[in-house]
Amino acid sequence: MARYTGPVCRLCRRERTKLFLKGERCYSMKCPVSDQVTDRASRNYPPGEHGRDRMRQGSEYLSQLREKQKARRIYGLLETQFRNLYEEANRREGITGENLLIMLELRLDNVAYRAGWGASRNQARQLVRHGHVTVNGKRVNIPSYRVRKGDVVVLKGSTRENFHVRRNRDTLDNQLPPWLEAAQDGFEVTVLHPPIRENIHEPVQEQLIVELYSK
Repeated sequence: MARYTGPVCRLCRRERTKLFLKGERCYSMKCPVSDQVTDRASRNYPPGEHGRDRMRQGSEYLSQLREKQKARRIYGLLETQFRNLYEEANRREGITGENLLIMLELRLDNVAYRAGWGASRNQARQLVRHGHVTVNGKRVNIPSYRVRKGDVVVLKGSTRENFHVRRNRDTLDNQLPPWLEAAQDGFEVTVLHPPIRENIHEPVQEQLIVELYSK
Protein backbone atom coordinates (compact mmCIF):
# COMPACT_ATOMS: atom_id res chain seq x y z
CA MET A 1 0.00 0.00 0.00
CA ALA A 2 1.29 3.46 -0.89
CA ARG A 3 2.23 5.66 2.04
CA TYR A 4 4.38 8.67 2.84
CA THR A 5 7.91 7.59 3.77
CA GLY A 6 9.69 10.94 3.90
CA PRO A 7 10.70 13.00 6.94
CA VAL A 8 7.63 13.82 9.02
CA CYS A 9 9.02 16.84 10.89
CA ARG A 10 8.94 18.81 7.65
CA LEU A 11 5.17 18.17 7.49
CA CYS A 12 4.72 19.87 10.86
CA ARG A 13 6.88 22.74 9.67
CA ARG A 14 4.84 23.07 6.49
CA GLU A 15 1.61 23.35 8.49
CA ARG A 16 3.38 25.45 11.14
CA THR A 17 1.79 23.47 13.97
CA LYS A 18 2.42 20.28 15.90
CA LEU A 19 0.87 17.28 14.16
CA PHE A 20 2.34 14.74 16.63
CA LEU A 21 3.60 12.44 13.89
CA LYS A 22 6.82 11.29 15.56
CA GLY A 23 5.79 10.12 19.02
CA GLU A 24 8.07 11.12 21.87
CA ARG A 25 10.10 13.58 19.80
CA CYS A 26 7.00 15.76 19.43
CA TYR A 27 6.88 16.22 23.21
CA SER A 28 10.59 17.09 23.50
CA MET A 29 12.66 20.20 22.85
CA LYS A 30 13.90 18.61 19.62
CA CYS A 31 10.59 19.36 17.91
CA PRO A 32 11.29 22.07 15.29
CA VAL A 33 7.96 23.83 15.89
CA SER A 34 8.14 23.75 19.69
CA ASP A 35 8.00 27.05 21.54
CA GLN A 36 10.82 25.85 23.80
CA VAL A 37 13.45 24.95 21.21
CA THR A 38 16.78 26.72 21.13
CA ASP A 39 17.47 29.50 18.64
CA ARG A 40 19.78 27.22 16.67
CA ALA A 41 17.20 24.45 16.37
CA SER A 42 14.17 26.69 15.86
CA ARG A 43 12.80 26.27 12.36
CA ASN A 44 9.22 27.35 12.80
CA TYR A 45 8.81 28.23 9.12
CA PRO A 46 7.89 26.12 6.06
CA PRO A 47 10.63 23.78 4.75
CA GLY A 48 12.45 24.23 1.48
CA GLU A 49 14.70 26.83 -0.10
CA HIS A 50 11.92 29.42 -0.19
CA GLY A 51 10.30 28.47 3.12
CA ARG A 52 10.61 31.90 4.70
CA ASP A 53 9.09 33.54 1.63
CA ARG A 54 6.00 31.31 1.93
CA MET A 55 5.22 32.82 5.31
CA ARG A 56 4.24 36.08 3.60
CA GLN A 57 1.80 34.44 1.19
CA GLY A 58 -1.88 34.16 1.98
CA SER A 59 -5.22 33.68 0.26
CA GLU A 60 -8.60 32.11 0.89
CA TYR A 61 -7.76 29.10 -1.27
CA LEU A 62 -4.41 28.64 0.44
CA SER A 63 -6.06 28.61 3.88
CA GLN A 64 -8.52 25.96 2.72
CA LEU A 65 -5.79 23.85 1.12
CA ARG A 66 -3.54 24.01 4.16
CA GLU A 67 -6.41 22.98 6.44
CA LYS A 68 -7.15 19.97 4.25
CA GLN A 69 -3.48 19.00 4.15
CA LYS A 70 -3.22 19.39 7.92
CA ALA A 71 -6.17 17.06 8.57
CA ARG A 72 -4.94 14.53 6.02
CA ARG A 73 -1.48 14.43 7.57
CA ILE A 74 -2.73 14.24 11.16
CA TYR A 75 -4.69 11.08 10.40
CA GLY A 76 -2.15 9.69 7.91
CA LEU A 77 -4.31 9.41 4.79
CA LEU A 78 -3.38 9.77 1.15
CA GLU A 79 -5.27 12.25 -1.02
CA THR A 80 -7.51 9.67 -2.70
CA GLN A 81 -8.42 8.07 0.63
CA PHE A 82 -9.23 11.44 2.14
CA ARG A 83 -11.32 12.56 -0.84
CA ASN A 84 -13.31 9.31 -0.85
CA LEU A 85 -13.99 9.72 2.86
CA TYR A 86 -15.18 13.26 2.27
CA GLU A 87 -17.55 12.10 -0.49
CA GLU A 88 -19.04 9.53 1.90
CA ALA A 89 -19.38 12.15 4.64
CA ASN A 90 -21.11 14.46 2.18
CA ARG A 91 -23.70 11.80 1.32
CA ARG A 92 -24.62 11.24 4.95
CA GLU A 93 -27.20 13.21 6.88
CA GLY A 94 -25.88 15.93 9.15
CA ILE A 95 -23.02 18.40 8.90
CA THR A 96 -20.47 17.22 6.34
CA GLY A 97 -17.39 18.52 8.16
CA GLU A 98 -18.38 16.92 11.44
CA ASN A 99 -19.25 13.66 9.68
CA LEU A 100 -15.76 13.65 8.18
CA LEU A 101 -13.99 14.10 11.51
CA ILE A 102 -16.16 11.47 13.19
CA MET A 103 -15.36 8.94 10.46
CA LEU A 104 -11.65 9.70 10.82
CA GLU A 105 -11.84 9.16 14.58
CA LEU A 106 -13.58 5.81 14.15
CA ARG A 107 -10.73 4.32 12.12
CA LEU A 108 -9.16 1.35 13.90
CA ASP A 109 -5.65 2.78 13.79
CA ASN A 110 -6.91 5.97 15.42
CA VAL A 111 -8.66 3.97 18.17
CA ALA A 112 -5.40 2.12 18.86
CA TYR A 113 -3.65 5.48 19.08
CA ARG A 114 -6.30 6.96 21.37
CA ALA A 115 -5.92 3.92 23.63
CA GLY A 116 -2.26 4.81 24.08
CA TRP A 117 -0.81 1.68 22.48
CA GLY A 118 1.13 3.68 19.91
CA ALA A 119 3.11 6.86 20.44
CA SER A 120 1.82 8.09 17.09
CA ARG A 121 -0.88 7.08 14.66
CA ASN A 122 1.79 5.61 12.42
CA GLN A 123 3.02 3.35 15.22
CA ALA A 124 -0.56 2.37 16.08
CA ARG A 125 -1.16 1.63 12.39
CA GLN A 126 1.79 -0.79 12.46
CA LEU A 127 0.25 -2.65 15.39
CA VAL A 128 -2.98 -3.06 13.43
CA ARG A 129 -1.27 -3.95 10.18
CA HIS A 130 0.82 -6.68 11.85
CA GLY A 131 -2.22 -8.33 13.39
CA HIS A 132 -1.74 -7.34 17.04
CA VAL A 133 -5.27 -5.93 17.43
CA THR A 134 -8.61 -7.74 17.56
CA VAL A 135 -12.14 -6.41 17.23
CA ASN A 136 -14.86 -8.44 18.98
CA GLY A 137 -12.43 -11.35 19.27
CA LYS A 138 -11.44 -11.41 15.57
CA ARG A 139 -8.10 -10.24 14.24
CA VAL A 140 -8.40 -7.18 12.03
CA ASN A 141 -5.33 -5.97 10.16
CA ILE A 142 -6.96 -3.17 8.16
CA PRO A 143 -6.08 0.25 9.66
CA SER A 144 -9.03 1.94 7.92
CA TYR A 145 -11.55 -0.50 9.47
CA ARG A 146 -14.31 1.58 11.02
CA VAL A 147 -15.41 0.58 14.50
CA ARG A 148 -19.02 0.84 15.63
CA LYS A 149 -20.92 1.34 18.87
CA GLY A 150 -20.38 -1.65 21.14
CA ASP A 151 -17.22 -2.91 19.44
CA VAL A 152 -14.52 -4.19 21.80
CA VAL A 153 -10.97 -3.50 20.61
CA VAL A 154 -8.22 -5.50 22.34
CA LEU A 155 -4.44 -5.56 22.11
CA LYS A 156 -3.22 -9.14 22.00
CA GLY A 157 -1.77 -10.55 25.20
CA SER A 158 1.70 -11.26 23.83
CA THR A 159 2.00 -7.73 22.47
CA ARG A 160 1.21 -6.13 25.81
CA GLU A 161 4.72 -6.92 27.03
CA ASN A 162 6.32 -5.24 24.02
CA PHE A 163 8.88 -2.67 25.15
CA HIS A 164 7.50 0.16 23.02
CA VAL A 165 3.90 -0.50 24.06
CA ARG A 166 4.87 -0.57 27.74
CA ARG A 167 6.89 2.63 27.41
CA ASN A 168 4.02 4.37 25.63
CA ARG A 169 1.61 3.36 28.38
CA ASP A 170 3.99 4.49 31.13
CA THR A 171 5.40 7.73 29.70
CA LEU A 172 2.81 9.28 27.39
CA ASP A 173 0.00 11.30 28.92
CA ASN A 174 -2.76 10.23 26.54
CA GLN A 175 -6.25 10.95 27.82
CA LEU A 176 -8.83 8.42 26.69
CA PRO A 177 -11.70 10.27 24.97
CA PRO A 178 -15.14 9.98 26.61
CA TRP A 179 -16.55 7.88 23.76
CA LEU A 180 -14.14 5.03 24.66
CA GLU A 181 -14.08 2.97 27.86
CA ALA A 182 -10.93 1.16 28.98
CA ALA A 183 -10.58 -2.21 30.72
CA GLN A 184 -7.83 -4.78 31.42
CA ASP A 185 -5.34 -2.08 32.48
CA GLY A 186 -6.01 -0.11 29.32
CA PHE A 187 -5.37 -2.95 26.87
CA GLU A 188 -9.05 -3.28 26.02
CA VAL A 189 -11.31 -0.43 24.91
CA THR A 190 -15.02 -0.45 24.20
CA VAL A 191 -16.70 1.99 21.81
CA LEU A 192 -19.50 3.48 23.90
CA HIS A 193 -20.86 5.64 21.07
CA PRO A 194 -19.57 7.54 18.03
CA PRO A 195 -17.68 10.69 19.02
CA ILE A 196 -19.31 14.10 18.86
CA ARG A 197 -17.55 17.23 17.65
CA GLU A 198 -16.87 18.44 21.19
CA ASN A 199 -14.85 15.25 21.85
CA ILE A 200 -12.47 15.86 18.91
CA HIS A 201 -9.71 18.26 19.90
CA GLU A 202 -7.51 18.11 16.81
CA PRO A 203 -6.66 21.63 15.51
CA VAL A 204 -8.76 21.27 12.36
CA GLN A 205 -11.28 23.74 10.96
CA GLU A 206 -13.41 21.30 9.03
CA GLN A 207 -15.54 23.99 7.41
CA LEU A 208 -12.53 25.14 5.36
CA ILE A 209 -12.14 21.59 4.04
CA VAL A 210 -15.78 21.51 3.01
CA GLU A 211 -15.42 24.85 1.25
CA LEU A 212 -12.36 23.57 -0.63
CA TYR A 213 -14.01 20.38 -1.89
CA SER A 214 -17.26 22.20 -2.69
CA LYS A 215 -15.67 24.37 -5.36
